[in-house]
Parts: sequence; C-alpha cells; structure tokens
Amino acid sequence: MKIVVTGSLGNISKPLTKILTANTHQVVVISSSTDRREDIEKTGATAAIGSIDDVAFLNASFQGADAVYLMIPPNFKEFNSLAYYKRIAENYRKAIQNSGVEQIVFLSSWGAHLDRGTGTILGSHHAELILNELDAVHKTYIRPVSIYYNLLNYIEMIKNTGIIGSNFKRDDKIAWVHPEDIAQAVSEELMQSTDEIIKIRYVASDEKTAAETTHILGQAIDRPDLDWVPFSDADVEKSFKERGLPETFAQDLVAINASISSGRMGEDYEKNKPKLGNIKLEQYAKEFAKAYHNH
Repeated sequence: MKIVVTGSLGNISKPLTKILTANTHQVVVISSSTDRREDIEKTGATAAIGSIDDVAFLNASFQGADAVYLMIPPNFKEFNSLAYYKRIAENYRKAIQNSGVEQIVFLSSWGAHLDRGTGTILGSHHAELILNELDAVHKTYIRPVSIYYNLLNYIEMIKNTGIIGSNFKRDDKIAWVHPEDIAQAVSEELMQSTDEIIKIRYVASDEKTAAETTHILGQAIDRPDLDWVPFSDADVEKSFKERGLPETFAQDLVAINASISSGRMGEDYEKNKPKLGNIKLEQYAKEFAKAYHNH
C-alpha cells in the first residue's frame, strides 16, 4: 500500500511511520521543515516538504495513495484555535476529494462527540463534521484519551511547589494513553480495508485517579510524598495567565480539565471502551522521571 502520513516525525507520526515501513508499505511523510527530510528518509519513508495550508501541495502529496493518516498539529501562533482546526480540516477535505483517496484515518480526540464546553477539543468535533462531507470515503476517527506527555507540564510545578494540582478532584478518574499505543491503533486501521464509511475507535493505555497518577509519578522521581491538590477553575485560569498564556488558551485548557472532571469528556468513551493498550502509567513514569531529572 501507498500510505501518506501527516504530522512529520511527531510523537505519534514517528512510531507510526516505523510500523508502516517495517510492514513494507510505501510511506510518504508530510513535513513543513526541510530539516526533517534526512530523518524521514532514515525511516525508509519518502519526505514531502510543504505546508498543510497549501491545498495544491496536499493534492499532489495524496495522489495515488491507498490511505492517508490525517492529524492537525497544535499551532499556538493561531489565536483562534477553532478557526484553525476548521481551516486545516477543510484543506484536508478538499485534497482528499480532489486526489481520489478512498480511505482516511483522522487523529481526533475523546470528547469530539460534544459540541461545546471542551476547549480546544471542540476543533476535533468540527473537523470530524467537515470530513464527514466526504460521502464515499472510508473514514476512521481515532479518539485518544489524555496523552501521557501532558503530564510533563507539571514538572515545573513539582519543582517549585512540591505538589501537582489542577481543576481535577483527587478521585477523578483520568484515562491515559501513550503515543506509541495510538500509533499502533492508527497503523492497524490504515493497513486493513473496511466496509464502514464512518468508524470511531477510542484508544487508551491506562486509567487512574488524579491521586493515583500523582503517587505513581512521585515514586518514579523519588518524591513519595508528592500529592495531588485540587484547585478551582478560576485559580487555574489565573495561574495560566500569570505564566503568559493568552486568555483564550487559558480558558480552553480549564474547560478541557473541567469536562474531564465532570465526566462529560469521557461519557462516550465509557460507552465504547476499548481494550487498554500495552504501556501502563508505571512504565511511562520512567520516561517522566528522566524528563524531570533533566529539567
């Protein structure tokens, strides 16, 4: 198969590309950076250097592909994240339609079933709606839960205050996933044909409460007394702003956490719960500890 992978050699696209090339597929990796060309080619893939804002470039890159993996990379230079998600999803829709690709796998998110109250994840909701306009294309929406590497954002807080805290309660259950488990799920969907026009697949590696998550991380970094401290939405938003985040981003991040805490984010996940992946929190904690000690 000829498979096109967006997302350059990011946290998910890199292990995905390695899986696909190991299975002898012809892989094209899209990247906006010419500096990535050599690293892409070392994986056995072909590099296509250009912008996902360039529909003509996407048209050319998708030509002849049996399947395409689509993801919308975070772009903190975009003030309006929802408009950004809609724009890139529309670019993808046009390029898929123009190039005649018949199978796509899109990296969405848990919470994408909701049309409000999910912060930046609202972009995934609208992206799915836009891609649904591709009537004859087989579409798989990968909806990962909270990704482990988001925990790295707490390193500075741990070092400065000796705690982890946000607008979760101690006993709130959080579903976590490792990028490699996401890559495995994406590869499975890309490498198999499907009769389904729309398929939704949730991906998770582990489930822990906020307190359990904190305890496991604390053990890994030799801080067994590390504790989870709940804060109000207002206090967390204020903290984000003090760290220099634009107001809209601060509000979006607070909304994501509040939606997880209330259970709304995971309500459809709970109804369609997948088999958990291979990489548990205890295993990821070793990666976290390395980043913590190198910080």
